[in-house]
Amino acid sequence: MTQKSRKGTSNEGHCSFCGAGADEVALMFNGAAGASICSNCIEHGYGLLVEHNIIGEETQSKSKGGKKFRPLKREDLMRPDRIKSFLDDYVIGQESAKRYMSVAVYNHYKRLLAKGKTADVELDKSNIVLVGPTGTGKTLLARTIARLLHVPFSIVDATALTQAGYVGEDVESILSRLLQAADYDVEAAERGIIFIDEIDKIARKGDNPSITRDVSGEGVQQALLKILEGTVVNVPPQGGRKHPDQKYIQVNTSNILFICGGAFDGIEKKIATRLNTNAIGYGSSAKQRINEHNIMHYIQPQDLRSFGLIPELIGRLPVLTYMEPLEREALRSILTEPKNSIIRQYECLMELDNIKLTFEEEVLDYIVDKAVEFKLGARGLRSICEAVMMDIMFDMPVGENGEIRITLDYAKSKIDKAA
Repeated sequence: MTQKSRKGTSNEGHCSFCGAGADEVALMFNGAAGASICSNCIEHGYGLLVEHNIIGEETQSKSKGGKKFRPLKREDLMRPDRIKSFLDDYVIGQESAKRYMSVAVYNHYKRLLAKGKTADVELDKSNIVLVGPTGTGKTLLARTIARLLHVPFSIVDATALTQAGYVGEDVESILSRLLQAADYDVEAAERGIIFIDEIDKIARKGDNPSITRDVSGEGVQQALLKILEGTVVNVPPQGGRKHPDQKYIQVNTSNILFICGGAFDGIEKKIATRLNTNAIGYGSSAKQRINEHNIMHYIQPQDLRSFGLIPELIGRLPVLTYMEPLEREALRSILTEPKNSIIRQYECLMELDNIKLTFEEEVLDYIVDKAVEFKLGARGLRSICEAVMMDIMFDMPVGENGEIRITLDYAKSKIDKAA
């Protein structure tokens, strides 16, 4: 059994590595056959293990008290079909968007691994823009991708951003949040993912350049250009305005993947106008082939320009895909099928109180019907379930084994009362 001697004790042993005496070091570890090692040699050996990447990443993170994002390796990178398969476990439907996302993410991180190996060809970034109504899973897609890749991930609301010098958040603040997500590990942050939500809210008000200064629209788009493309940014770790004397951290955005999402409410009319314009004369037969129930399928970059995004910003978001409106069948699947489905979450919450929760099939169909009626997408499912479960979760017995079954009459009474 290993014994330890503290400084100032009568132990007269010496370190078998550096020769220091027990009274010269903080700790001396004594082993079998008279072998000893001091705390200084242990610390030095630990440093060598870290330097040569021999020690495990988990051990390093525990010693520092924070989480560690391991370096990206070729064997860790999944092919697009496997990435989509992982997304299928958490996101229902959206086949086209998941295919686009899988290929773009795979190519982006393949580009990072090939850095320095392609001397003649410079590989550009594949920043992504997701267009789709609220509640269709834009944020969920981005968060699931980040979970798969084990990289820092942050969500930024574009509505709070303003041009530098005006009330609101500077564009550089989106990098501050990524740094915080990476525990201020700059190297990890520089290969992370930033999801810019509500990107449509910074669209300029017309298709023509603004005469007056548009500090929360066109001005923000112009400030985003260099960050999206790739540049070295001086990032204030705690925010630039409240702490002006802090030391800046330099972050290179060349390898940060940006995913922008927005509802772009009303863009369907611009798509329809463009399609009708193109379907004149000899090409008029194309008009009959248009699927009017899924007009977003035909979205093109020029539609984003018509909506109010500047061409320079659109050019830095080369991957454009859309989120399909969730039909009744998709909403029904979202309730029960994903690994983190809404119903499973409620069952887990009740199970923590030793209560078995079950829903009648008619209740699930009723919840879906109400979500379709309210036109709130997947978020509507959650709000309806909360209305049904609120009184039960408030009045449920604690510490008793029991069973609760949600019936259709009970669900209707709670929804009607909430309405």
